Amino acid sequence: MTIEECYVKMGANYQDVIKRLPSAKMIEKFALKFKDDTSFQELETALNEKQVELAFRAAHTLKGVCMNLGFDHLYKPSFEITESLRAGNLELGLQQFGAVKEQYTKTIDALNEFALENE
Repeated sequence: MTIEECYVKMGANYQDVIKRLPSAKMIEKFALKFKDDTSFQELETALNEKQVELAFRAAHTLKGVCMNLGFDHLYKPSFEITESLRAGNLELGLQQFGAVKEQYTKTIDALNEFALENE
């Protein structure tokens, strides 16, 4: 699997990110680093603990990383939850978290498969 095929599998926008990052190797490097990003786990913990401000910061970070990497499929629900939490709407944020989690899992699964095939 190539990094472009990985992007297709997860529903990400490879054509957009290749405009910002000059090579497939660089995209690969930064996409794989996403697995180490803790913003999703921080978001989940903050939501479980009902800490709106911490949840907002984590969602905002996740949204930004997704935008930079062309992870449009994860960016969209991250944007929505960020805006709900920015407004202080914890209940709506909790409802929206399922969509974030679904796309995050899809992303991590595709990246893990890519990493395994390219060891």
